[in-house]
Amino acid sequence: MSDQTDEVFHALANVDPLGEPVQLWNHFLNITKIPRCSKHEDRIREFIVKYSASLKLRCDVDAAGNVLVKKPATPGKENSPVLILQGHIDMVCEKNEEVQHDFSKDPLKLRVKGDYLYATDTTLGADNGIGAAAMLAIMENTSISHGPLEFLFTIDEETGLTGAFQLQTEFLVGRRMLNLDTEEEGAIYVGCAGGGDSKVFLPLESENAVESAGIKINVTGLLGGHSGVDIHLGRANSNVLLARTLKAISKQVDYLLVDITGGTKRNAIPRQSSALLLVKPGTDISLLEQTVANSLEGFRNEFTVESNIIVEAIKSDIPIERCFNAASTKKAVDLLLSLPNGVQAMCQDIPDLVETSTNLAIISIHNDRLTVELNSRSSVESALEWALDHIKSISSLSRARFKKGGSYPGWKPDISSSLLETLKTTHRDVLGTIPEIKAIHAGLETGIIGEKFPGMDMVSLGPQIEHPHSPEERVKISSTADFWKLLIAALERL
Repeated sequence: MSDQTDEVFHALANVDPLGEPVQLWNHFLNITKIPRCSKHEDRIREFIVKYSASLKLRCDVDAAGNVLVKKPATPGKENSPVLILQGHIDMVCEKNEEVQHDFSKDPLKLRVKGDYLYATDTTLGADNGIGAAAMLAIMENTSISHGPLEFLFTIDEETGLTGAFQLQTEFLVGRRMLNLDTEEEGAIYVGCAGGGDSKVFLPLESENAVESAGIKINVTGLLGGHSGVDIHLGRANSNVLLARTLKAISKQVDYLLVDITGGTKRNAIPRQSSALLLVKPGTDISLLEQTVANSLEGFRNEFTVESNIIVEAIKSDIPIERCFNAASTKKAVDLLLSLPNGVQAMCQDIPDLVETSTNLAIISIHNDRLTVELNSRSSVESALEWALDHIKSISSLSRARFKKGGSYPGWKPDISSSLLETLKTTHRDVLGTIPEIKAIHAGLETGIIGEKFPGMDMVSLGPQIEHPHSPEERVKISSTADFWKLLIAALERL
């Protein structure tokens, strides 16, 4: 370990006087040194395969790249039904724009603040690295009493649920599963939303740029977050704020659009967006700057949770040879303002649960075409279809092309689950509290796995993880210790 990682490890090891989380934390800290961005899981997969071999456990890798490790039952538990522990090995790789960090080779820089573990200026990957670390710790642990176990490490959960989608029905034996990919202490999850991606393509007409000034409009400083878990928290979407700012500028100053970009992940609320504009000589730049300042003031009044919003106009010295004509500039801005974003409907049966939402996730221009990528979610199939039809209809009215992307099923709650009943009583007996039974407005692999393996009894649990998919991501250390205690006790009872 590096000195910095060593320091973090010692801070974590002292959290629980029994030392029981040390195995979990040791594995997690090792995981933070292994590149594992979505679709690039080769090195973490290789690590798991080699580690299982060192423990003399059977390990299989399927055609998709999912890893399945099998651990025999402890003596006297051989006749217990097989239990699956499942989590994904990829992570969302997000960093602050000014930070020099290469996720393909650089280890994460960790820091402890109070009861929380962070990475420095990047995502932490506790989603779902904590779940993977717990599985590795249980693989090596020889003191736990348990029945036969299957450890399913899936790939590419964050950008397409690819691993779960490509699971073959003969890969798993068990029909009881603990998914370790939720992020709230004191809660057990029994349902999730389904979702679907879409893209909108708007052709633009370009022209030669006359001698003019370039102005860059930047929207930065936003919280971002998970487009399912955080969509209802009143956070701003930088793509939406940029479009609103451009519309406000167009009412005061004529400009032509040169470029626009914002967002990096379909399932992350965009934190940073920018546009390059061309304005004619003699344009009152101070009027443009004042309009931008007025927009910023309005946004700060609207989004009170966003304490660090920055909207600024900066003169650009970049040579500009081509730009988009006035009609295309207007069409692009109007399309962005028309597309849905945020909560569309709340669940009528479960308090405070979002039913339907859309995230206006990524905007870019390539080859004279504006591309907009959106991610919609709903726990009701018909509502998800409506959300996608909504986007398709706006695209049609804007003379843009609509393309439906991948979709995934939801997970319908089963309150009568015997697995759930065991987890509830274990939570009460071990942690002294009755857990909340909840559903989540995010996609979990449980929906797909449940569809592929009919009759699969599933629940999902995890420690407190906050601000996932953003550089503010953090995991609560004490809740991770509780998660470990609950998990170990559940294994013994199951």
